[in-house]
Amino acid sequence: MAVKKRKPVKKIKKRKEKRNGTPFYKDERFAYIVGGMVLIIASYLTVAFVSFLFHGAADQSKLDLSWPQLVFNSDVKVDNNAGKTGAFLADVIINRGFGIASFIFIYLLVITGFRILGWKQANYRKAWVLSIISVIWLSVALGFIFMKDDASVYTYPGGRYGFVVSLWLNSLIGKTGTALLLLLTAFITLTASFEGVLPWLKKLFHKKQKPEIVTEGIGENESVPKKDSDFEESILKVIDEDDVVKAIFDPDTEGDGHGTAPDDKEIELDIQTDPAADKPPEQPKEPELTVEEGVDEEIGDFSHGQLEDYDPTLELSNYKMPSIDLLVDHSTGNAEVSNEELISNKNKIVETLRHYKIEIIKIRATIGPAITLYEIVPAPGIRIAKIKNLEDDIALSLAALGIRIIAPIPGRGTIGIEVPNQQPEIVSMRSIISSKKFQESTAELPVVIGKTISNETYMFDLVKMPHILVAGATGQGKSVGLNVIITSLLYKKHPAQLKFIFIDPKKVELSLYSSIENHFLAKLPGEEDSIITDIQKVKNTLNSVNIEMDYRYDLLKKAHSRNIKEYNKKFISRRLNPEKGHRYLPYIVVVIDEFADLIMTAGKEIELPIARIAQLARAVGIHMIIATQRPSTNIITGVIKANFPTRIAFKVASMIDSRTILDTPGANQLIGKGDMLIAMGSSMTRVQCAFIDTPEAEEVCKFIAGQQGYPEPFLLPEYVGEEDGPAATDLSNIDELFEESARLVVLNQMGSTSMIQRKLAIGYNRAGRIMDQLEATGVVGPSEGSKARQVLIQDEYSLEQLLNSLD
Repeated sequence: MAVKKRKPVKKIKKRKEKRNGTPFYKDERFAYIVGGMVLIIASYLTVAFVSFLFHGAADQSKLDLSWPQLVFNSDVKVDNNAGKTGAFLADVIINRGFGIASFIFIYLLVITGFRILGWKQANYRKAWVLSIISVIWLSVALGFIFMKDDASVYTYPGGRYGFVVSLWLNSLIGKTGTALLLLLTAFITLTASFEGVLPWLKKLFHKKQKPEIVTEGIGENESVPKKDSDFEESILKVIDEDDVVKAIFDPDTEGDGHGTAPDDKEIELDIQTDPAADKPPEQPKEPELTVEEGVDEEIGDFSHGQLEDYDPTLELSNYKMPSIDLLVDHSTGNAEVSNEELISNKNKIVETLRHYKIEIIKIRATIGPAITLYEIVPAPGIRIAKIKNLEDDIALSLAALGIRIIAPIPGRGTIGIEVPNQQPEIVSMRSIISSKKFQESTAELPVVIGKTISNETYMFDLVKMPHILVAGATGQGKSVGLNVIITSLLYKKHPAQLKFIFIDPKKVELSLYSSIENHFLAKLPGEEDSIITDIQKVKNTLNSVNIEMDYRYDLLKKAHSRNIKEYNKKFISRRLNPEKGHRYLPYIVVVIDEFADLIMTAGKEIELPIARIAQLARAVGIHMIIATQRPSTNIITGVIKANFPTRIAFKVASMIDSRTILDTPGANQLIGKGDMLIAMGSSMTRVQCAFIDTPEAEEVCKFIAGQQGYPEPFLLPEYVGEEDGPAATDLSNIDELFEESARLVVLNQMGSTSMIQRKLAIGYNRAGRIMDQLEATGVVGPSEGSKARQVLIQDEYSLEQLLNSLD
């Protein structure tokens, strides 16, 4: 029995000895697992940190929630690519910790992970110590440099730690003392950590101590260079730099007088700021005209003497720009908001924010024509998301029609609250046309459209836009905005420099400009009306504009010009020969009203030529302005939005419509009556559109029409669309699949080219020719855009009779 009892005891001891022989944490597999985990964590934090820099502001409102609500509530979503956990960790480490310097922690995790995996590093401990010091120093330095008492927490590059410590140091030793302390600690750290710092400083100071030895060493033939080659290289560099400076400022003098010449020339630097001083050496470069191939022959066709520059306005040299007296001043004198209204709104905003424990350091009001901007500076530590979420509460306390919060205002470090004025001021067209900014503008196509919140005239160059998409609900000022854009161009450009193409499916909005067709309008040859209202004529006109665009590109190619401005400059200076097809190219602005009606009627036949013009026509001076009151995704498609970077949004009904136009909410919070948002790239500006009444626009057109004009409007290239004529030639060579296609169309009662292509397994071009033959023989009706053609034969018996008659 005793022997039997001893056996299990021995086994247990052996097992214990085996288990206690190699601890699990010393196992190589455990090291690889831990090292891999550390590297994965470092990668995850990298994604979270980088994403936090771009989406930190948008995620602030979600991070205000408690941890259980943030984690277990599936409705809460963040923009951070690392998810909720990544957003939380990035906020804690960067926002509430050490700021941008927190990226050094990722470096520490990486070197630690590789060390665990077996990669030996010589200065591992030194790297840790230096990294920790760098984190602390960078956090404090960034907090000191980018300290903004009026900014929110997540905008601090130094994090909360850097902000608090730098603030404490400023109060303790002042800003100058803090800056000197940071420089001192950086100098001590660099000198103690890197051995090459001290020799570099010595070498730097030694350069300035021996300038005279340079000339002596060089004058003693070549015995010195062998003793100190490094010192000689530094000396030669100094001498080369002096020689270059001397050659620039005194090219006629020789190498005498090294001590006095540079000083004398440095005094004359202010005189050389005049550009006239640089022109004499550039005058011999006039023969550059002969460098351009294809232009040389054109120059040779002119007379031997120098001709004056070509004047495109010579034919209408007596033309006068419209007078400002034609416009009416609609201002009511209520531009100034009373102090009582300002103080009342200020007190209500402060009181509302204090209800939610949000303190404000200061508040400032900027009075605009229809909106007053209240800029608030929150106390340090207040999250912007808290104020952003109180938009409805502030609107309730102010009893306003609708407010808009800008958090933060770009470039100011404040939070803006836009509140409508009780008595808004009308911005008249006369006031902005007569503004100094517009009158002295040198832009190619200056457009003045209204006034900003700060009462500044808002103007832009249509050439730089280069196309504009205007959208808004009915009655919010969209048509008035188009008239303002057109009128501002009429006030600034000569008829020889600008042509309009007006497309108006509504037939009444742009009809008032028909009186100036011989001055500013362009149309197809043979057309009676310059204002295009018919859908088929719209298709032909847009395709004709495409032909004009291609023709202009051919001219630019021959003239070796990159854009219309360079081309016209060469033509005006008579460097292009008109006998070889060259001509002065005016700007063409295509204005389309009620774009939604065109898309619903013609679809792709309208959208595709518009997209092509928007993509390519900028360089040849063709620009588009499209207006619609239905901002839905099937009207404003991705192709349209991609090629119209400048968008003007008047008031819309919902946030979805605002996102469709601007890719962001805001247009649904406007107050109407000309209140609009102008988006140019990433910038968003709120503008009160100017008001021009219809009689005013008619007076401007009447003034222009009363002057001498061209014999006829500007003629676009002729465009021949699909007609019934070519079908007769196809009947002489009917396709082999014609009868089968006819039976297929009649059987399905749908005249679709794509159906014939799909059912008969043929190419699209062949299917299109068969469809033309079916139309010519009376099987299907004419094309209706993107819709299927109407089938004119209802049964197979009638079809057989038709086919027999063709035989």
